[in-house]
Amino acid sequence: MKQTIFVFFISIGCFAQENDSIDVSYKKRVLETSEIEFISSYYKQDGNHSVVSGGIGTEKLTDAAANIVLTIPLNADDILTIDAGFSAYTSASSSNINPFFTDGSYVDNGNNTGASRRVVNTAKAQNRDSYDDDEYGAGTLRPLPYGSPWIESTGASRKDVLTALSANYSHSSDDRTLIWNANLSVSNEYDYQSFGFGGGIAKLSDDKNSEISIKASTYLDRWKAIYPTELHEYAKYGLGFQNKGYFKDVTVYDQYGAESTNYLPLYFSESDNEKRNSYSLSLGYSQVLTKDLQVSVFLDVLYQEGLLSTPYHRVYFADKANYYIGQKRYIPVYETPKNRGVYRLADDVERLPGSRFKLPIGARLNYYINDLMVVRTYYRFYSDDWGLNSHTASIELPVKISPSFTAYPMYRFYTQKAMDYFAPFEQHFSSQRYYTSDYDLSSFDSHQFGAGLSYAAVFSPFSIFKFGLKNVDFRYNHYTRSDQLEADIFTIAIKFVNQ
Repeated sequence: MKQTIFVFFISIGCFAQENDSIDVSYKKRVLETSEIEFISSYYKQDGNHSVVSGGIGTEKLTDAAANIVLTIPLNADDILTIDAGFSAYTSASSSNINPFFTDGSYVDNGNNTGASRRVVNTAKAQNRDSYDDDEYGAGTLRPLPYGSPWIESTGASRKDVLTALSANYSHSSDDRTLIWNANLSVSNEYDYQSFGFGGGIAKLSDDKNSEISIKASTYLDRWKAIYPTELHEYAKYGLGFQNKGYFKDVTVYDQYGAESTNYLPLYFSESDNEKRNSYSLSLGYSQVLTKDLQVSVFLDVLYQEGLLSTPYHRVYFADKANYYIGQKRYIPVYETPKNRGVYRLADDVERLPGSRFKLPIGARLNYYINDLMVVRTYYRFYSDDWGLNSHTASIELPVKISPSFTAYPMYRFYTQKAMDYFAPFEQHFSSQRYYTSDYDLSSFDSHQFGAGLSYAAVFSPFSIFKFGLKNVDFRYNHYTRSDQLEADIFTIAIKFVNQ
């Protein structure tokens, strides 16, 4: 969810030379009239490899997004596009940044001592997150904190909203064979801000049968780093953290269920760099080979630097003792969904190199079978200097079923080799320099099946103010991955044109 980037371009124009004579020729506009598009999507997923919990636990997530895209022809040659949107998610996984329930729902079963309770202000305790651990006042009895990687916490980190705004400005030459554009974007969510800019140029042949393009982009992002509760407290109070703040009077158990004061995440330290900068250069070439066949190829070169790991992704070491908070009777079944009340304290967060070089290369091939059917194919190879390699292949078969309706069955296959620094839950060692248990960086195969239906209005059946309906697109995709992650994606887009 941190990679969302929107870009706004400032135009570098190539304007037609004027003369004193009256020009009676007609120049076709790049875009005849303004358009406005409403796009909405709903995404849900589930799995059992939560990276927030070190590679195990629920990955339930829902996300609802909406965008409004306004495209305005400023004159015959120039177009301004403005895109404003938001994305609101609820995540059981990220809720466990602070996994400990303090809502009064815990019932003491006799396995815990009186030291596990203390007097706090219940109203604050029910709403606290890992950023205000000390804000407790006198009041009622606070229940023992507990949690589990397999259930959603009530912490504030369980939901967030991303807002984004971008704009793009493009200029086409008089003969429409040269297009310049530039863009700028901003986006914001609770713990991440992004600012991006870039520019590009495309050159078409005189007969418009071939095109070569180059684009460059820069993204200057910044984390507002959030860390797991237990590590946040250690960073705040140091060696005596179990006698202060959140951990004061809270019982910690070892792997045998005995009370312990030995939990000490000495390998953890907060990052002193919260920047993440990304730079990309994209090259593309497309060619109409015959009246029925078109091919395009692309090459991207990307470089990132800064804090490239995610601060709240826990890691557990195989060579370190285990410590827990919660109901100790669940310790033997910690790694299964039967665990409903104990959470293991992290040894560290994921650590990844401060730079990354990426190289995707791919191609598209479209073949027009007849007026009713087109074959669209896509392939991409990806490699980076973290050792991750992948292959993507997809096919889409648009079928025109009437003058107004087109169906879009599709299939996408993806396979990936794990990056060098990945290992599953509790399989890293403290002697390693870099480590992550993020299954997005593991070896896996995935399949995506889907279909869509598009309606193109030959004559606009209705209008809103001066905008008439142009087209409606609906798509559904089901995604399944070999590590048992599954997802469903619903998208609808409605476009109106100024009449």
